Amino acid sequence: MTTFNLAITRVLYNAVLSILMANTINMASKPGILTEWPWTWLGNFKYVVLAPFVARNIHSFFMSEDGSKRDIGYLIIFPFLLFRMLHNQIWISLSRYRTAKGDNRIVDKSIEFDQVDRERNWDDQILLNGLLFYYGYMKLEQSHNLPLWRTDGIIMTTLLHIGPVEFLYYWLHRALHHHFLYSRYHSHHHSSIVTEPITSVIHPFAEHIAYFLLFAIPLLTTVLTGTASIVSFGGYITYIDFMNNMGHCNFEIIPKWMFSIFPPLKYLMYTPSYHSLHHTQFRTNYSLFMPMYDYIYNTLDKSSDTLYEKSLERQGKSPDVVHLTHLTTPESIYHLRLGFASFASEPYTSKWYFWLMWPVTLWSMVVTWIYGHTFTVERNVFKNLNLQTWAIPKYRVQYFMQWQRETINNLVEEAIMEADQKGIKVLSLGLLNQDEKLNNNGELYIRRHPQIKVKVVDGSSLAVAVVLNSIPKGTTQVVLGGHLSKVASAIALALCQGGVKVMTLREEEYKKLKASLTPEAATDLVPSKTYASKIWLVGDGLSEDEQLKAPKGTLFIPFSQFPPRKARKDCFYFHTPAMITPKHFENVDSCENWLPRRVMSAWRIAGIVHALEDWHEHECGNMMFDIDKVWKASLDHGFQPLTLASSSESKA
Repeated sequence: MTTFNLAITRVLYNAVLSILMANTINMASKPGILTEWPWTWLGNFKYVVLAPFVARNIHSFFMSEDGSKRDIGYLIIFPFLLFRMLHNQIWISLSRYRTAKGDNRIVDKSIEFDQVDRERNWDDQILLNGLLFYYGYMKLEQSHNLPLWRTDGIIMTTLLHIGPVEFLYYWLHRALHHHFLYSRYHSHHHSSIVTEPITSVIHPFAEHIAYFLLFAIPLLTTVLTGTASIVSFGGYITYIDFMNNMGHCNFEIIPKWMFSIFPPLKYLMYTPSYHSLHHTQFRTNYSLFMPMYDYIYNTLDKSSDTLYEKSLERQGKSPDVVHLTHLTTPESIYHLRLGFASFASEPYTSKWYFWLMWPVTLWSMVVTWIYGHTFTVERNVFKNLNLQTWAIPKYRVQYFMQWQRETINNLVEEAIMEADQKGIKVLSLGLLNQDEKLNNNGELYIRRHPQIKVKVVDGSSLAVAVVLNSIPKGTTQVVLGGHLSKVASAIALALCQGGVKVMTLREEEYKKLKASLTPEAATDLVPSKTYASKIWLVGDGLSEDEQLKAPKGTLFIPFSQFPPRKARKDCFYFHTPAMITPKHFENVDSCENWLPRRVMSAWRIAGIVHALEDWHEHECGNMMFDIDKVWKASLDHGFQPLTLASSSESKA
């Protein structure tokens, strides 16, 4: 098939999925009764609904003088709920990592912010289950002091699931696809054409009640017959979670050999591609986890086997452009696209409750230290370019440690060589991966490997262009503060050549800049004495005392990769150099560090523009492109300037 035909096929495929998604969302405009969760009004404080039960649980176990009342089964309900959340999160991270790499991906369409927002309440069903478990324990005497294991109970749970649960779910599911119920309830779930693991539990409240009643059949039966055990309860719920997450993960994970060894397994266990067809076709593959009922009632999608085979064989496309970033703070792992989806969909800010998660944070730091290799964070598509973001498992503080520099340089160098071997066109250096003290803005790697074909871009020229175009028109003087850099020097030169007076905060900065400017340009460079200007261009190292010298209403415009620490409430702080991405930039469901939604750093955009324009030069070391040329190219490709007004709209 020609490249043209492939492009046309992809356009038509995406168009069909978009129409299906639009129709699904339109049908969801008739909410039925009990669609909202009872604790929605509590927001992030919804977890308090479990507090009375957990407190009573702990008190009865540890404070009871009667040893017979210390029921371990009752005590582990809450830890089991936490385990379920962890289980779900592992699937989320695994799915996002695998689909970013592209291998075995099933549906090749993007996930956007609206889906992330719609699915951020995936833990509601765990809260509901917890409440019902606690209530059931209090009302059913038979549920007290369950044994750890009972073989007859496990067999009964298995048979009841294969029979009544799977059978009743099949017909309930078909009923939910009737127009009346679908438009009021089930369409909410089908709004996600491209599924993630947590899509499996995104249903209205009433629908979850129906599902719980179904799954309670084996649980209540074993309790009432005295055959229940901790393993049968925990194992059955974990099985449901596992199969739900697997079926919605959007990458094929079940190997062929499993069906070869035991052919009847195809009737007893679905695959991710099998259920994915239900989300793209709607009227086929209704079964819960066991496809046998689709075979029996002739609702099997005829392309199930074909899609399964293709998904297993599918290899991820090698990217054209890679952006190389790194971790910032230890808590930034939660903000990564591979971390918590809801956190990643918002600009990064430190949360007060992150300290409660310090064991996980510490564990992640150990893992990054052991793993010690660049990993894929994100996959995007821009026009005809495939893009990936790679991250180096090092934190910001480590970049300032002398004994870590060689290790970090080796990691960056390995990433560049890997990109070169894969035939990647451009690799852009983000954050401190292009630090002048670390590698002279990437020049170190070019000197070591002059034969590489991948173009290394530090993005300085576009960063300069963004800062210059962020300065209000008519400005006659600015204050330049913070540590000097390649970007700062270029900004000072451009402003002085344009007749704008540049005032420096520090004497040493004034001397360095003056030495780098022509005598004509240096006439507009002066050491600041009055700090009267309300336009401050700031970089790393701007102190709080220096900020306090600025007049009220000052606009701080950063020229560095990291935003300054805000010390003033009566001033305005602009974003680090960035632009708004065009609408055809696909698979944008997370924010880049502290930037608003659909806003991208200039350094990252520079790599994309470099590839789109097919420029064959590196941009590193002292090399700078024509600033006006780079700015015009970025605008021509649909990137838009970021203003204070548009920044506020992006946050909304």
